[in-house]
Amino acid sequence: MAKVKTGLSKKLLTRVLSVYFVLTLVVTVGQILTEYLNAKNHIQSELQTLKNTFSVSLTRAIWELNYIQADDLANGLMALPIVEGVQIRDENGAFIANTGRTSKLPAEMITSGIMLDHPGGTFGYSFPLIFEFSGRTSHVGDVTLYSSASIIFGRIEVGVFFLIGNAIIKTAFLVFLFLNAFRQMLTDPLEELTQQISEFDVNRPESSKLHLHIEDDNELKLLQVSYNELIDDLIDYKQKLRATRNDLTDANRRLDDQNIMLEQEVAKKTASLSKIMLDLEQQKDELIINQRELRQENENRQYIEDELRKRNTELADSMETVKLAKDQLIESERMASLGGLVAGIAHDVNTPIGVGVTAASFLQERIKNLQTAYEDKTLTGKTMSTFLSEANQTTELLMGNLNRASDLISSFKQVAVDQTSEAVRDIDLKLYIHEVIQSLAPNFKKTSHSISVNCPEKLIVKCAPGAIAQIFTNMIMNSLIHGLDDKENGKITIDVSQQNDEVVVKYADDGKGLSEENLDRHFDAFYTTKRGKGGSGLGTHIMYNLVTQTLDGKITAHSVVGEGLSYEIRFPLQSS
Repeated sequence: MAKVKTGLSKKLLTRVLSVYFVLTLVVTVGQILTEYLNAKNHIQSELQTLKNTFSVSLTRAIWELNYIQADDLANGLMALPIVEGVQIRDENGAFIANTGRTSKLPAEMITSGIMLDHPGGTFGYSFPLIFEFSGRTSHVGDVTLYSSASIIFGRIEVGVFFLIGNAIIKTAFLVFLFLNAFRQMLTDPLEELTQQISEFDVNRPESSKLHLHIEDDNELKLLQVSYNELIDDLIDYKQKLRATRNDLTDANRRLDDQNIMLEQEVAKKTASLSKIMLDLEQQKDELIINQRELRQENENRQYIEDELRKRNTELADSMETVKLAKDQLIESERMASLGGLVAGIAHDVNTPIGVGVTAASFLQERIKNLQTAYEDKTLTGKTMSTFLSEANQTTELLMGNLNRASDLISSFKQVAVDQTSEAVRDIDLKLYIHEVIQSLAPNFKKTSHSISVNCPEKLIVKCAPGAIAQIFTNMIMNSLIHGLDDKENGKITIDVSQQNDEVVVKYADDGKGLSEENLDRHFDAFYTTKRGKGGSGLGTHIMYNLVTQTLDGKITAHSVVGEGLSYEIRFPLQSS
């Protein structure tokens, strides 16, 4: 028997390992790239943080023309591990300090913080230096801090070696595991099966049966059993044929003994016997064909049952995976909403706090001047009056901005805590809706949209506040992004009422609205009209789940193209 040039198990193993090697390489390269980008983003954040540390001192030094102090600050920054170059320019674009690895800057002054990549593997963060005095601001210069890819690689070097080593170890282990498994389960049994089948002797079928060392009840075991049954059937047929031949020989001998006396009778009997033999042979052939067809049908049925059982198992696993992925995407959408809220509040809080710091610095300077005049005994009534007037204006400015920052932080804190918790508590629905709207105020700064809330006073609702915050956040942001994106003066109305033991919320905007086709799929998961433009298709699906499952209520949507979109939400006043 000809020897197989390339075994089936070897081909299968080669393809499996090839796919695994490619996947391992792609995943490892992706992980290394992710480590590099994360480290770069972290260094960029640290460069931006340095601005808040030294910008005030550097601004004052340049304002006072104290270039020696500015140069000392530049040298201090160069001592930091993440800084490889510092450039400081005055308001005329002249360099006060230019040290380390730097690049050529544009002639015009920097007016806002910006992160740029430069040739040679460096990148830098540039920002202006603004000095505020008596409510006026002056642009005294700008600063550029440089870092490089070598610092990034220094941070992720250990992680990269770990990822590569981990991939090599896993690959070596799986190669050994696959080789051993394929040899034991496929290669050796196939070679043994091929060897025994090639030794088949038609004259001695009893000694040609298969005897494979297979412990598992698999396809090879079934093949062995079927082959041995075929050998047994062949032996039975040969024995039957031999017995038939013996019977025929005896009958012929008896017919020969009586041939003289019963020649005609023998002729008739011989003809009749021949016909009977032909019928028997035909019946035997039909029986053999039927047996083969029945055996083939049984084998096909067994194979189909095994395949169906396997497909059912794979389908169940796939459904579980899809359900888990869907839950993870919904949770990611909720956390992404909270992340956007954090970014907006942080930007709005930064402005009043910055104004407060400037006012406090100005007041501190005026107190020092007053103390100097008092110690030098040059303090006059006019000086004291001027100080009191400026101090009064400064403290009013300071208190106003600090109170504004306090209100923003208080609203954000309550809404953010509720969005990450599912605890049930009593809330004043009107106050809570206003807190949610206030936390979303940064998203409306650049628009002229208005929100009107009509809710009874002291409407106390017992529920999970996080669900309320997420529902109103999704409805308002959905109107802002999808309904009012092409409109300058949009209107959003929220009407809340109590009907028996139910709370009824009617929300409406005057945006572009939805077509009947889009409205029918409005609450479907992953369906969005902003595909490819930032829409995930999970916002309204999360709303529907929160209303129907968390609040045990109902939600319906109504819309006409060009006339806006409205929701009606009903849920119990007291959640269980």
